[in-house]
Amino acid sequence: MQEIATSKQDEIIRLSANNKALFDLLPDMLFIVKNDFIIERMNIAALDRFGNQEGKKCHEVIVGSENPCDADACPFACTEKAKEYGKVHQRKINDSFYVDYSHVPFEGYRHDDLSLLILRDTTQKKKHEIKLEQYSRDIEKVLKEKIDALKEGEIERQQLYKEMNYLKKEAERFTGQNQMIGDSHAIKALREMIYQVAASSATVLITGESGTGKEIAADMVYRNSNRVGKPYLKFNCAAVAESLLESDLFGYEKGAFTGAQATHKGKFEDADGGTIFLDEVGNISARMQTGLLRVLQEGELNRLGSNKPIKVDVRVIAATNTDLSRAVEEGLFREDLYYRLNVINLQLVPLRERKEDIVPLASNFLVKYRERFNKDVTFLPSSVVEKLLEYDWPGNVRELENVIQRAVLLSRNGVISAGTLGIHTKGGTGKNELTAPYYIEQFINRPLKESLAAFEAQVINGAIKASDGKIEKACEKLGIAKTTCYEKLKRYGLKPGRLKS
Repeated sequence: MQEIATSKQDEIIRLSANNKALFDLLPDMLFIVKNDFIIERMNIAALDRFGNQEGKKCHEVIVGSENPCDADACPFACTEKAKEYGKVHQRKINDSFYVDYSHVPFEGYRHDDLSLLILRDTTQKKKHEIKLEQYSRDIEKVLKEKIDALKEGEIERQQLYKEMNYLKKEAERFTGQNQMIGDSHAIKALREMIYQVAASSATVLITGESGTGKEIAADMVYRNSNRVGKPYLKFNCAAVAESLLESDLFGYEKGAFTGAQATHKGKFEDADGGTIFLDEVGNISARMQTGLLRVLQEGELNRLGSNKPIKVDVRVIAATNTDLSRAVEEGLFREDLYYRLNVINLQLVPLRERKEDIVPLASNFLVKYRERFNKDVTFLPSSVVEKLLEYDWPGNVRELENVIQRAVLLSRNGVISAGTLGIHTKGGTGKNELTAPYYIEQFINRPLKESLAAFEAQVINGAIKASDGKIEKACEKLGIAKTTCYEKLKRYGLKPGRLKS
């Protein structure tokens, strides 16, 4: 019996030693706490962190609280039987010590109530989390500041853009850079009218004689409208055969007519959201008038070969040199369409009624064609100005541009002469008709490109003959390089030694 007792005692000692070894090997801080809050045992990890505190009260050692299980000071609540034992919680022990903790109640070998309190040091992990949170807050703060700065910059950019556009438009009004050149009362009033009505989506009807600049007025309306940057299509109604006009403007479905192998959008669909300029609108047929009225009135159209309506949002600018009010009286133009088109009327005055604009216009064309033809022409002589002012300009601004183009091309030694204008005033022949001096008659009845080539060949020919056949001297007079001269001689079939006299 004595041997059995000794054997059991040895086994108890062995198991106790094993439990103690296992208790000390665990990396977490372990406390065995009695029901009177006295620490009975601590493992090596706990001893390393707190020192030997066995025999002392747990709440004083761990959290520095005088009262046990104080909810505000001690979170462990080892005496609370309803506690979710074994559940892991987080706790800040002091300013620099963070732990995950849990506790498990158990009965000791003397049948006493004990608790195993487990603390895991999470200080480094928590500090890392705090740094990440702070970094995240800093990033959010920086991003918010950047976003706010970008928003402020975008608002400022948009404001500057609006101001720039406003100043640009105002500058155009006073400098004439809007391409509608002129200082006459009629032109100033027209420009002001355009600036006033352009921003709306109202239909505009531009009327006036041929050559007065109706397309320029339409362009100016578009550039100052709220649809600038959106589609802007131009369509000359008189330049398209009546049989094709409807399909071009409204489109057609596949099989609508012979050759319609695929569905095709018309100009109105292409210009959806933007603007369309219909030139010579007074020439359209009764059928087309009905279709155009529907677009203006209902905002919809039907493709040729389809009954399905298509919605479109297009601002219409129309132009005509026809007296539409008289056409309405004669039954040639629909009255309701006329009123739909004539919401805003821009009447262009003929050039003969605003002669104060002739010199600014002629000077503008002089600069334009001087650069195009590389001519050293700098001004209009008084004799030329007098002749321009005496002429009645039945072809209006377009005729003036053609006359200045011809005069610049035929200028000699940087001077335009009255004889090269090709116009006769009432004080001359008594007729307002274009005539040609004898030395340019050879160029009239051929295309302009051929005329220019023939004229250039004669100029080079004359310069070389005047230089006694010396190419270098002729090039100096003409202001061109020798290589350029030889290239042109080859192009026109001229040889320096065999030039025509």
